[in-house]
Amino acid sequence: MTLSEIRAQAIKPALALLPARMSSPEAEVMLLAIGLQESRFEHRRQLVGSPPRPTGPAKSFWQGEQGGGMVSGLLHYHDDRVRDLAVGLCAVRGVEPAPRALWDAIEQDDVLAAGLARLLLWTDPGRLPRLGDADGAWQLYVRTWRPGKPHRSTWAGLYEQALAEVMS
Repeated sequence: MTLSEIRAQAIKPALALLPARMSSPEAEVMLLAIGLQESRFEHRRQLVGSPPRPTGPAKSFWQGEQGGGMVSGLLHYHDDRVRDLAVGLCAVRGVEPAPRALWDAIEQDDVLAAGLARLLLWTDPGRLPRLGDADGAWQLYVRTWRPGKPHRSTWAGLYEQALAEVMS
C-alpha cells in the first residue's frame, strides 16, 4: 500500500473515531513513520526466523503485541479516558475489548490498529514532536513502542518519507 492509501484508508478514518484534538499533521507523521519503521506497511504480522516467516508476536502495520502497550496496555490503562477510548474503538469496529480478540483483529483491521496506535502515542505525557523533528519523533517512538531491537539507522529516512507525504 502507498502512504497515501494508508492515510486515506486507515489513519484518517481512525482519527475520525477519536476526539478531534488527537488529529493533527504531527500525529499523522508519527503514525506513518512508526508504521514504516515497524512494517514498511508490507507486513501485518511480525517476521521471525531464517528465512523470515510471519509468525512473530506482533500484529498490524504498527506491530502491536497481545501483552504490549497497544493492546493490553490500552485496555488496562490507568486513565479511564484512555481506556474508554480504546474500548470505544473496539465497539465501533465490532471487536470484543479483550486482549486476544483485539490482538487478532488488528492483524486485518487497519482502522482499529491505527486508532490504537494513536492512543498509544497519546499516553506519552509530552507533546507530539513538531514537524521536522526526527530526533524528537524517534525518542517518542522508543518511549511508547519500546522496540526490542530499535533500528535508529533507518528512522531518519523513513521519518522524512512520512513528513513528505503529510506535507504534500
